Amino acid sequence: MFGGEIEEVQLIDKVVHINRTAKVVKGGRRFSFSAVIVVGDGNGQVGCGLGKANEVPEAIRKGVEHAKKSMIKIVLVNNTIPYQVLGKCGAGEVLLKPASQGTGVIAGGAVRAVLEAAGVQNILTKCMRSHNPHNLVKATLNGLGQLQDRETIAAKRGKDPGEI
Repeated sequence: MFGGEIEEVQLIDKVVHINRTAKVVKGGRRFSFSAVIVVGDGNGQVGCGLGKANEVPEAIRKGVEHAKKSMIKIVLVNNTIPYQVLGKCGAGEVLLKPASQGTGVIAGGAVRAVLEAAGVQNILTKCMRSHNPHNLVKATLNGLGQLQDRETIAAKRGKDPGEI
């Protein structure tokens, strides 16, 4: 249990979007909040979470807890991704392209949050179809999750990593 607490200190959490919903009751409106949160260690691990509560800080806390449980490990090569990939979730699609050193993170708000939390420093992105922040975050994670390193692909094909 002690090892988990050391990791928590190093995690980067970013609030991507906060949505306010209203329920109309006899006495007026009751507001509740939902927060989309991205958590990463800046070194190839990233996750997203959705928290819902009657207050914003509580929704953010719940989102962070959910994001920590859904973290995935991604493949990075020289602070970028190894190859181009298309991530999809619902109507949201995100194209991720590797970029040369010094390019930076060329991405919009929701996608940028995921990539910065994951530790990607050079990448080109394009959001296609829907721009819903929730779906864009999930589509980006879907795309990053599809990535595999050279050794894994070589092993699947039964070849030497130098041949690929």
